[in-house]
Amino acid sequence: MKKTFWQRLKEVGPGAVVAAAFIGPGTVTSCFTSGASYGTTLLWAILFSTISVIIMQSMSSRLGIVTGKGLGEALREKYQGNGSRVFLAILVIAAVFIGNVAYETGNISGSVLGIQAVSPKLEGGTFKLIFALVIGVVSFILLFSGSYKYIEKFLTGLVVIMGLIFLVCAFAAKPDWAAVLKGLFVPTAPKTEDGSSWMTIAALMGTTVVPYNIYLHASSSAKKWNNPEEDIKTSNLDSILAIGLGGLISLAIIICASVLQGMEGVTADGKVMAQSLTPLLGSWATVIFGVGLFAAGFSSAITAPLAAAFASSGILGWGEDMKKFRFKIIWMIVLIFGIVATCTLGKSPQEIILFAQAANAFLLPITGILLLIACNDKKLMGKYKNGVIINILAILVIGVFLFIAARNMTAFINSAKSLFGGA
Repeated sequence: MKKTFWQRLKEVGPGAVVAAAFIGPGTVTSCFTSGASYGTTLLWAILFSTISVIIMQSMSSRLGIVTGKGLGEALREKYQGNGSRVFLAILVIAAVFIGNVAYETGNISGSVLGIQAVSPKLEGGTFKLIFALVIGVVSFILLFSGSYKYIEKFLTGLVVIMGLIFLVCAFAAKPDWAAVLKGLFVPTAPKTEDGSSWMTIAALMGTTVVPYNIYLHASSSAKKWNNPEEDIKTSNLDSILAIGLGGLISLAIIICASVLQGMEGVTADGKVMAQSLTPLLGSWATVIFGVGLFAAGFSSAITAPLAAAFASSGILGWGEDMKKFRFKIIWMIVLIFGIVATCTLGKSPQEIILFAQAANAFLLPITGILLLIACNDKKLMGKYKNGVIINILAILVIGVFLFIAARNMTAFINSAKSLFGGA
């Protein structure tokens, strides 16, 4: 029986998990930095990234529905040779597991910053430790339950909360809407001596099109749907609605911060970001922005360990059963490391978050190519393998990200030296 639009709408979910994953502290920080530094001129980067996410994640979801497997498991099935499997395992674990360990630090730190932005009295090492532990424990309970359905509903709720908060912020800022439209549809990269605008572009794209989300979406779709004939259409609707909302949230943050362009003392610090909005939102600014930042960090603090477990378990041939101990061990490592690093890290969380988002732009083409290979495999996908148009679009997306990564190389190296060299 053919499903109606409203029936499909009731079944959406994995797309919201993806949106919850990429709307994290990295997104808030990168978008706020972009708006405060360059106004609305880089809105096009988010628009392009959102369209790219929908293209890539729709492919990922279709792979999960058709094969009943995540991308890691599908690649393992395609490449039977031991040498190929070892190479892929190293590639996936390096790009996803290790990357998510670093991400988790930013996620928990960002969530703590959101709480402290609401009440400056809660600042200090002791409060930071308490909040990090509370966030970690709640995330642990949700993940340990092994219930994908429960996690999906929880994250969908957080995405809706974030959407309302940041969209209210954008409209309350009363921006120049003509400049907003120009920023959306006229791609430009402001000239800077140190190439920082390209670093920001890479960060904006890297925080939206996230490699680990490709693994997460395939696995979550495989768990939710199993009828390709009907469910692929539902999945496409899910991706467009949920990821589209995620893109709107990112645009809203840039628009809100663009009103602050040129103001002294505006930085990508959780408390400063919230306080900077006081002239626009009044006394409720810190509460509104703080809750949004907390929700962004909390949602990503759940999805990053989950994605690492899906990707690593799949490529290692352990299966993707959320209730199995080996699966749980992987997300536990990511979560625990994030908590410990949040409490002991000496560097600014914002500095690490921005660096991680830019580094992401280098990892994306690798994951994108692997996804493209899997979705064009006749044995895996049958009649649901990629068509010509979707292949052209996917290659275009991967090509643009390769260009951005190459163009950003110098600025990325300088940022790495500053971060890890103590400069």
